[in-house]
Amino acid sequence: MQEQLDNLIQATVTGMGYTLWGHEYRTYAESALLRIFIDSDQGITVDDCGRVSQQLGAVLDVEDLIPVAYVLEVSSPGLDRVLFHPAQYQRYTGENLKVRTHVPVVGRRNFAGVLQAADETGISLAVEDELIEIPYDAIARGRLQYVMPAQPKKGKKRSVAGS
Repeated sequence: MQEQLDNLIQATVTGMGYTLWGHEYRTYAESALLRIFIDSDQGITVDDCGRVSQQLGAVLDVEDLIPVAYVLEVSSPGLDRVLFHPAQYQRYTGENLKVRTHVPVVGRRNFAGVLQAADETGISLAVEDELIEIPYDAIARGRLQYVMPAQPKKGKKRSVAGS
């Protein structure tokens, strides 16, 4: 079922002219959540999300691949985008990331640092003064960490009176 769902989402989103950034499918006791992230060179608007949600919802209802009641969410990846694939990690080398792992890596599961490298098997993350190697199969979620640019300090204005 997962492969059919993946293919259906990919075909629908790309068929509408958008890029599928990624998706998450979570099941609960009697329901499910399907979260889709779409992107485009022109950016994503609320109307874009609405169009994809309406089209994908109709296709999912016809194909009946999700056996329980589900919530469908469609959004842009945003500034703090979740990373799904090795190519996405590679694209953001040098950027700040937050990573949560399924299992402890060097004794912990949560990391925040600068992505130093990414290849087909995993990433190297500079955390404080340590370089940590994390394989993709250990990553539960990797996400860009948006850092606000420093704002100039506000101070008192001084005026100089001329003579």
